[in-house]
Amino acid sequence: MSAPAQYRPLQAVLWMVLTGISFVGVQATVKHIGPVMPPAESAFLRYVLGLTFFLPMAPTLMRTRLSRRAWAMFTLRGALQAGAVILWFFAMTRITLAEVTAMNYMSPIYITLGAALFLGEPLAARRVLAIAVAFCGALIILRPGLRALEAGHGAMAVAALGFAGAYLVAKRMTGEVSPGVVVAMMSLMTTLFLAPFALIGWVPPTLQQIGWLFLVACFATTGHYAMTLAFKAAPMAVTQPVTFLQLVWAALVGAAFFEEPLSLWVMLGGGLIMGAVSFIAWREVRLDKGGQMPGGAAP
Repeated sequence: MSAPAQYRPLQAVLWMVLTGISFVGVQATVKHIGPVMPPAESAFLRYVLGLTFFLPMAPTLMRTRLSRRAWAMFTLRGALQAGAVILWFFAMTRITLAEVTAMNYMSPIYITLGAALFLGEPLAARRVLAIAVAFCGALIILRPGLRALEAGHGAMAVAALGFAGAYLVAKRMTGEVSPGVVVAMMSLMTTLFLAPFALIGWVPPTLQQIGWLFLVACFATTGHYAMTLAFKAAPMAVTQPVTFLQLVWAALVGAAFFEEPLSLWVMLGGGLIMGAVSFIAWREVRLDKGGQMPGGAAP
């Protein structure tokens, strides 16, 4: 089994705890803003404000020579990410924090399926079993036929697919350009794709709303940075199970600040999904694959 050059499991766990807190901060802040601002506009302003964190990388981006294929791939990723982010912002105003978090755990499962279909990676029996368990978890959360499903549930299901597609494109690009360029180009292209949707029905934001969305950008940037540090400190088998705490915190924050009911169904279904994701991550480490799968990241 391969391990990072400096194996620091305790630090990895702590970084993942910070990651989860940051991503719940993103969700709670977006939930606080509410449906007053259109989802596309909220997403656009979040990414515009987030671009300020990449200003130090501007000289590097200017010097980087991208091939036509790279431009095409980054364009595709920007389109997928933009669509997913709009749907995610919409879902945040329609369903509970816990449901959004639990359904977002499906992204790594979609990534596993996509890697088999489009990247030629093997789909062993253990992966098929884990995927089946994860989909059972999703059915427990949604309980179709036993309760009325909201538009936010459908939006979140499609958003998870979009995030998975964007991740698969990024995975293809990491061998061609540096990770920093991959992240910066994702932010830039996503912002460009969000712009026309944001202009439709534009509502002039208040300074207070801009401040809240800048806080969203700060939380998201902190979360992604902490997650990267966690991946460097320990294998995915160590860090992945910690992300389940994000569901617990999302449920508690939703109950404490937004009067959302604590649902044992959501916790049970989310636990099954997270267990399946953790199993896949553990097996990949045992087989020395070393692939990194995001587990509940925020846009």
